[in-house]
Amino acid sequence: MFGKGIIKGLGITLRHTAATFIDDMARVPSRYTNAIETPQGKLLRQPPDSKGLFTIQYPEEKRELPENFRYIPMLLYDEKTGKDRCTACGICAKVCPPQCIWIVRDMNEQGKPIPRPSEFYIDASICMSCGFCAEFCPFDAIKMNHDYEMATYDRFPGLVFDKEELSVPTSYYASLYPSAWAAEEAARAAKAAKKAARGKKGGGAGGARRKAAPAKRTAAPARKADAPASSKAEAAPPQDESKAPPDASSPAPGGSQS
Repeated sequence: MFGKGIIKGLGITLRHTAATFIDDMARVPSRYTNAIETPQGKLLRQPPDSKGLFTIQYPEEKRELPENFRYIPMLLYDEKTGKDRCTACGICAKVCPPQCIWIVRDMNEQGKPIPRPSEFYIDASICMSCGFCAEFCPFDAIKMNHDYEMATYDRFPGLVFDKEELSVPTSYYASLYPSAWAAEEAARAAKAAKKAARGKKGGGAGGARRKAAPAKRTAAPARKADAPASSKAEAAPPQDESKAPPDASSPAPGGSQS
């Protein structure tokens, strides 16, 4: 039949449109009761089993982002100690496909490099949000942020973020990635417990060796004291009688007797 495909396509569109409005109207009351008031605006939760899409009045209203959402990297520091997790190893800059990360390692008063970045830059204008830097970081120092509102009038320096702009506390990362944070903390605690158990086991054997060591050290000086006499006696060569020095009472060779 001529136009059968067109009619079938329009029917699918009409069915999805009706489902959207029906589901949207059914969730109108819960739409505002599930909203979260934040300083940035109202965040709305959309259930994963919803069939339709409701309209969000952006920027007054914003949708709550899923945990696996990633946009721009961020640097973590421990808010209790204020110490950066980053050691300026440069792995993130090496694996970055667009090469948008620059790191400058810090130095001490003597001019020697220390494991801490003095400068850290990310060019957000060319960052592709791939997440390689977060995956390859061995210290869990760099993670992907959820902040996507970074519009600016100028590319340089507006979209080049420095260390101060990228640094966030660990509590902020825990609020964005609760399940990932719990898994990392569990793995870190298991590793610390395993290391402590290994050190405790090795400390017992080391203590026994340390207790036996003084007996060996006390016996050593006696051997050193006897060593010179025995070595001299063994080292002294036997004297040949033919080469013995002449006696004073015997006449000297070639001399006359009185």
